[in-house]
Amino acid sequence: MRLPLLLLATLLPVAAHAAETPELQRAVGAPQAVGAVHTLRQIPEACARLEGAFTGQAEQPYRFAAVRTSEQCQPRARFVDPAKTQPDAAKGWKLNDVIRVPNAACPTQQAVVRVWRLPAASAAERDGQGQSRIYLEDAKRQAAAGTIAAIPMFAAQLQMEGAACR
Repeated sequence: MRLPLLLLATLLPVAAHAAETPELQRAVGAPQAVGAVHTLRQIPEACARLEGAFTGQAEQPYRFAAVRTSEQCQPRARFVDPAKTQPDAAKGWKLNDVIRVPNAACPTQQAVVRVWRLPAASAAERDGQGQSRIYLEDAKRQAAAGTIAAIPMFAAQLQMEGAACR
């Protein structure tokens, strides 16, 4: 009787993470030192990259930000504040990526960044390479007509997991 209960207890955490299946699969990142700024992920269509760093402070152990990659880059998607948009699968958002970064100074702690994507283009609006393209003349005509098409959006949420070290 104890064996099935023990088996069930070990499978519950697995079942909770199974419901969270992102579009992109990745391994846990390399441990990062406190104060070392590192790139979590690049999002070329939004002309942004996610950068993060462990701070060593108890009240805010990790900070991250979306940084513009280039002034010349023309974004085909927007990066939005998750506090305002509240990404959720019920609202059409898709869990795109889960990035786990362990703290090198505290192995029991890791930063988890969940990247959400809200698609805007249907499969019929994609080109032969599977990309959604925006052409200048078409965009000008749509803007003049007041029918600007929706563009994809991205949002990223930070959560700390594990016990903090002293």
